[in-house]
Formats: sequence, C-alpha cells, structure tokens
Amino acid sequence: TEAALAALPAGDLTDAERSAPLLPAHAAYAIYTSGSTGLPKGVVVPHENVADLAAWAVAEFGAEGMAHVVASTSLNFDVSVFEMFGPLLSGGSVEVMRDVLELGDPAHAGRPVSLISGVPSAVAQLVSEGGSFVRAREVVLAGEAVSARDANEVVRAVGAERFANIYGPTEATVYAAAWYTREQIAGAPPIGAPIRNTRLYVLDAALQPVPVGVPGELYIAGPGLARGYHRRAGLSAERFVADPHGAAGTRMYRTGDLVRWSADGQLDYLGRTDFQVKVRGFRIELG
Repeated sequence: TEAALAALPAGDLTDAERSAPLLPAHAAYAIYTSGSTGLPKGVVVPHENVADLAAWAVAEFGAEGMAHVVASTSLNFDVSVFEMFGPLLSGGSVEVMRDVLELGDPAHAGRPVSLISGVPSAVAQLVSEGGSFVRAREVVLAGEAVSARDANEVVRAVGAERFANIYGPTEATVYAAAWYTREQIAGAPPIGAPIRNTRLYVLDAALQPVPVGVPGELYIAGPGLARGYHRRAGLSAERFVADPHGAAGTRMYRTGDLVRWSADGQLDYLGRTDFQVKVRGFRIELG
C-alpha cells in the first residue's frame, strides 16, 4: 500500500491519504490528454471508478467476453484500462500484444480470442491491408468516429459475433456510452446509450436539455467522473461543472462534443463545438 501511494502524484493526496490505508477514493492513475495551449493535462482517476468500469465490462460482455482479451492499446491511452482490468478483475486472461497491428501477424491467423478493441482508424488500416487475423468473439471500437464500411470490414475480418461502438473521454473513466449490434451496419454507427452509473445530457448554451433530434453539447454525469486535472484547479472548475439536473453537490463533465438524441434513445455524434480533432484516437488541439 505504501509503495502504491508513493507512486501517485503528490499533489493529489492529502496528508491523511498518504498515511492511511489505500481507499476506493484514492487516486489510481493519471492519464495525460492534450490541452488547448499545448500543455498536457493529467486526468486523475480513483480506484473506485476503475472497479466500477470492470463491473460494467463483466456485466455487458460476460465471463465469455472477458475470458481472453487482447491488450494492444498503448498505456498512454485509457482504453488500456478496459483491456487490462476488465478481464483481470473477472477471472479472465489478458494477452499483451506489441500494438494493434500485431493482430494481423500470420502467426495469430485463425487463433480464437474473446475480445479485441482498438481505435477505428488503426484497425481499419490493418484490415484494409488484407491477410488473416485472429478470430474474435467481440469487437470494440472506440476513441474516434467510425464509418459503417470500416466497422463491417473489421467484423468480417475477425469473424465477430457482435460489434460495439463505444464512446467516452478519459475524464469519464474510459467509457460513457455504448452501442451494440449483431447485424450488418447500414449507416454511421451511433455512440449509443449511457452505460451503468452514467447520466448523459444533451444541453444548450443555458444548460437546458434540447429536444430529440436537436444538436447540443454532451455533458456526462455520474460516479464515473474523474477527480479533475492534476494541479490544474482552474481548468478542472471550467470542465467539471455543477450538475443542475442531479442531486445537490454532483458534477458533470463538459465534453465539447456535439451530439443529438435519436427517437430510439441513442446518441448520434455530430462533431465538436471547438477545433479539437482526433488523430488515431489521440486528441489534437489545432490551436
């Protein structure tokens, strides 16, 4: 416990935390994302958030889905938290690969695994090069928008039984919304509905909900929210704001993503409210 606490960013621990046993609310990790000034910001996530994410993964994908998960995502990217702790906290196993491109190594051709995940652009590039791949029961794509063509090609390449398009910023502990299908995908996949213990709001400039079909900014609330940004109190206050639609004292995270609700309760991703773009899953602030 002492070693684990010593490894954490000192600014995120009180004196009491440093001397106390490790608790669920203590910081587990910090992952850095880009900032609009070029200064990366460290998102601090507590242990209880990771445990809740793992519980969701087991409930959603089951013991079979978590039985043999391929970990091919950089540790600098929060999807790695899902790939590692989902199976490890549910009795499954993790197979670590060099990167997502190794999924197309002839040595793995036809070998069955339970789940693979990756950034759409990287996985689609791999599949477009042809060849044989691992056989995966579940395919999860996350980190950026995905086209129907790319999603269908990936599913066919690995023989997946189910496809998941999952959305979530690092500030919401990896994932916040998910959409699943076992059918051929006809149009741009939605980012789906909120996962467990998550509330999603589509709000206007006055923080009021917009009607179904009307674009608005996506706000995320619930116990999955990160503590904030490491030693960036001002930025934390700007992005993690009071939740006027929740219980007193609760917060919501302002994503900067433009979305709309569909009639069947799914979220469609429309773009950004600012100039941020995604390159292979990484946030890039053009300013």
